[in-house]
Amino acid sequence: MEWEDAVMRAIYEQLGRRLTLIQYDGRGTGHSQRDVTDLSLGAMVSDLEAVIERAGLADVNLLGQYSSCPHALAYAARHPEQVNRIVLFGGSSRTWDVMSSKQTQALLSLIEQDWNVFADTAAHQWLGWAAGEAGRATADAFRGAVTPQVARATMQAASATDVTQDLARVKAPTLVLHRRGVPQIPIEVSRSLATQLPRGRLVVLEGAQPHLFLEAPEQVVQMLVDFFSEGIEPSETTPRPGGAEVSAGQPPAPASDLSRRELDVIRLIAAGESNGEIARRLGLSTHTIERHVANIYRKIDARGRADATAYALRHGLA
Repeated sequence: MEWEDAVMRAIYEQLGRRLTLIQYDGRGTGHSQRDVTDLSLGAMVSDLEAVIERAGLADVNLLGQYSSCPHALAYAARHPEQVNRIVLFGGSSRTWDVMSSKQTQALLSLIEQDWNVFADTAAHQWLGWAAGEAGRATADAFRGAVTPQVARATMQAASATDVTQDLARVKAPTLVLHRRGVPQIPIEVSRSLATQLPRGRLVVLEGAQPHLFLEAPEQVVQMLVDFFSEGIEPSETTPRPGGAEVSAGQPPAPASDLSRRELDVIRLIAAGESNGEIARRLGLSTHTIERHVANIYRKIDARGRADATAYALRHGLA
């Protein structure tokens, strides 16, 4: 469904001038079959096998991003003779490693609380809080691409995915891309993945944009083309692109009208704690916490805990 976005379509067209590009929507999402129950690693790899077989390809390069990284690695381990090169961004051999941060868990908790708030918040986390109309359009596209039930089941399945035992059988040269300013992905996770792969290489990108192609896109496209078509590997740390804003995509500073105690409370709300749990943690009465929560809602114009969690994510409090 990204092809419907003008910016992404232009980027993919650039890639397509030098490479044969095949993209597919994962099961349960986009234009793929929606009424599915098996969202396991095995099912995802079988889908990738089916796409490659149907395309009649004897060998491929693989680009995995976030939760699809283990799928690419598992496929490469099963079919080493078919995979020439791999590029991974935002992933790990154990998906929980990139899902376990407080910020990510706070975001995922919104799936249960308020689907619309989750879609809006996820889109702006992805594109940056200043995305404006692009953020709203992405949120609408996300709501149309997947149901809350499938999103929840996909995240549950992904959290248990672990292909660490497969890494030694991945023979293809692999670039592990890490964007330095994306807080949800610790660089240690990316470095560990690159180290465990027999022919892995860590490449650190400057910037803070969690979408691979939305910061210094020309640089990223050229790197992929060079690596996939010629086997040219970039240096371990790529130079900062001219004119790029390192702070792009970072949430604004927290609003100053929340008191220190209210900041403590909203952080714990975003962590999924109840009023009673917050009271015990802070050594206060439940009545006092309820008063703080009411004040927070009034100050940030929140309808409930989902809005408060979204606010905490937007302002870097979670």
